[in-house]
Amino acid sequence: MGKMQAQIDYPRGLDFEQVWAAIKETDRIVKETAIQMKETDRRIDEIGKNLGNFTNSFGEVVEYMVAPNLQEKFNELGYDFQEASTNVKVRDKKNDIKFEIDVYLQNGDTAMLVEIKADLTISDINSHIERLGKMRKYADLRGDNRHFIGAVAGIAVKLKVKEYALKNGFFLIEPNGEDFFITSPHNKPKEW
Repeated sequence: MGKMQAQIDYPRGLDFEQVWAAIKETDRIVKETAIQMKETDRRIDEIGKNLGNFTNSFGEVVEYMVAPNLQEKFNELGYDFQEASTNVKVRDKKNDIKFEIDVYLQNGDTAMLVEIKADLTISDINSHIERLGKMRKYADLRGDNRHFIGAVAGIAVKLKVKEYALKNGFFLIEPNGEDFFITSPHNKPKEW
């Protein structure tokens, strides 16, 4: 018994040159498609980057609208904040503490961390609760016994988000014409 050899049945009527031309055309199409896919990926990345820049820019506009008068508004509510800072970065590599504060108001006894978003969400509020916890830890490591309180601001704030913020002890800052309005938390501000 001899070995069986596989026979390839080529379509009749094609010669070597035609098969070779078809292979070359397929190769050209594959390479062209790969180039188009890379260009599409590049465009998608660019759109994502531009969308992120737009969102950041819009958030910065909100910060610039709210931040300048925030110290004065909270002092009218009975706080005596002598200092106001924007875009404060807290970094402590040794203790793995890292966060940013949009607006930071402070005096000798109390400091307020304000989170500003164009479209405030419950997730943003939860992140701010974590941020205040990190601030408390950071302050404790340095012997800073001040009370830390929080506020959140947004242009578009849904009713359930407002209630969530106030229930969790935050001041709520919202636009009111060319100014803004501050709603005090239910009961009293939560302290960290």
